[in-house]
Amino acid sequence: MLDPKGNEIRGSQLQAAWTDFSQSNKVFINADPKLPDYTQAFPKKNTTVKELLMMRRQKWNCSRDDVNLEQKLKIPKSEAFANDINLHQLGPPAPVYSTITNHFVPAAPEYSPNPLQQIQHPPLQGQMAPAADVKMSLFHWQILQEVKRVGGVSPEQLNMQDSDGDTYLHIAVAQGKRALAFVLAAKMASCGSLDMKEHNGQTALQIAAATNHPFMVQDLLQHGADVNHRDLWGCSPLHVCAEKGHFLSLQSIWRTLMGSGRTIDIEMYNYEGHTPLHTAVLCHSAVVREQRRQGNSCSFMVMEQERKRQSYIECIKTLLLMGASCGTKDLKSGRTCLHMASEEADVALFHIFFEESSTLQIVNAKTFSGNTALHIVSSLQNHNRQVEMVKLLMRKGADPGIRNFENDLPSQLVPEGHIGEKVKKILKGKYCHA
Repeated sequence: MLDPKGNEIRGSQLQAAWTDFSQSNKVFINADPKLPDYTQAFPKKNTTVKELLMMRRQKWNCSRDDVNLEQKLKIPKSEAFANDINLHQLGPPAPVYSTITNHFVPAAPEYSPNPLQQIQHPPLQGQMAPAADVKMSLFHWQILQEVKRVGGVSPEQLNMQDSDGDTYLHIAVAQGKRALAFVLAAKMASCGSLDMKEHNGQTALQIAAATNHPFMVQDLLQHGADVNHRDLWGCSPLHVCAEKGHFLSLQSIWRTLMGSGRTIDIEMYNYEGHTPLHTAVLCHSAVVREQRRQGNSCSFMVMEQERKRQSYIECIKTLLLMGASCGTKDLKSGRTCLHMASEEADVALFHIFFEESSTLQIVNAKTFSGNTALHIVSSLQNHNRQVEMVKLLMRKGADPGIRNFENDLPSQLVPEGHIGEKVKKILKGKYCHA
């Protein structure tokens, strides 16, 4: 054996060194002949395999008994529900949304007619029912807790408004408290005050749409909220969703009212003269313009702008599925959605619009100044998508011989340059199918 310095140590030297160490470190030597606890946990050397298996089985049985005892101690006691409000008047809760894909497929709403039908109450014995047999979701349980809190609130208190005109329901919706908003909406609907306005003329439904709470949008609609209500800007909840790109709330409106017999004014104009589809297209064009201006800037900003663009695309697709028309003209300039998309050479929107069969009938629609979509695309200043857009319009039936009210043909509006020469050839009937 070698010492720490590398010298060889004999057996007698090792024994002498151990004797010296034990005498100089008596304090650290355990004089108790009893082994420590952790050493007693190991089996003896002469233990057989059968004994080891029996010890392991006994230890497993003990741990299972401990778990069962812990579960028994954790069984909650049932509580008596408040009787100061009729729970059967409350509307059904919202189902969990499935993942929304790029191509939204409508599905029939699967809602239960009663809010608490899914809660199966067993026969009561005495004053208490076994909680283990009661089946309810977390949202149902939250509703019951809020019922206890606001069950005694009078209609006068529910309709009270603060300095901004907000009721308790407006505040609950803005804060995202769905269970509280659900109970308050049920009570206000029974009083006929569900569509009370705040200082901007917005109802609780418009607040839910603006804050993008699709579940609360559904709850309020099922309690009878007016989907066609206008605020001070003439905007309905559909305009609000389209302006902000809240396609989940927009789809919630469609799912909830589809097949319900209630009318949705999909072509309602706001005070700017735009329908919800006009609003979504204009907001999408603004994002495309901003993307073009920023170029290859911060990666986060690029991802954020792309996310916003996709949200407006989903809004446009949903509005088209709801029955919105691309050929509806705005009230200020007479532009259709096709004209609006032409101003930014938005090829993605063109492909979406031309999937609608009705778009082929309005490809030559004129604005109040007599311009068609082909006039607008032809007048773009050397845009890199200009050639592609002109080809697409020509294939879909755009007429290059239509003159506007200033007697201009589309070919007369083409700017000079290399791209302009290509556009002129296409307008003359050359290369349009190339």
